[in-house]
Amino acid sequence: MLPPMQGFTLAELLISLAILGVIATFTIPKILGANQNSSSLARAKDVAAMISGAYQKAQQDGIVTSTTKPSDLTPYMNYVALITDGRLIDSLPGYSSRTCNSTFPCVSLHGGGILWFQDSASFGGTTAQYMIEFDFDPDGTYSGITTDNSGKSVQFSLYYNGQLTTRGQVKPNSCISTGCGVNPSPSYDPSWFRF
Repeated sequence: MLPPMQGFTLAELLISLAILGVIATFTIPKILGANQNSSSLARAKDVAAMISGAYQKAQQDGIVTSTTKPSDLTPYMNYVALITDGRLIDSLPGYSSRTCNSTFPCVSLHGGGILWFQDSASFGGTTAQYMIEFDFDPDGTYSGITTDNSGKSVQFSLYYNGQLTTRGQVKPNSCISTGCGVNPSPSYDPSWFRF
């Protein structure tokens, strides 16, 4: 004869569900945050490759000079639309926003991010210290937060010699258009970004 079947009591089931709820409360946000960070990182690496590729194609076409501006490279980039409607996107960690307008246009990318650049700035010279800059907001949405969070932009510095760095790795004595001396000074990259 088989022994009578024993099950869980209602109290045991409720305690088990409460424990699972507590575990889920702490793990699910971390999993979602890690997923968002890896998605942002993948988009940023695609953008870095796109900027480098645009520079190489422009160089092959012989248009890279001391007066080359970011907009001179955009015909070589794969983007959805040019944005000049005053839209705000997140800036670098520690700063609030960037505005997409005719002086500082943006391009909307296929992955959903937005690439901002200062169209009035050029390399300014033909040595390895001169650069132009691009800011990439991975989600393309303005958060209104200045701290280092998942939505903050990463800034790419493209040097006249084709080297690409970030704001956290900018070379000493860098120059934008005119004037040198770590202009801009090094800062840090968003927490989600690793070059």
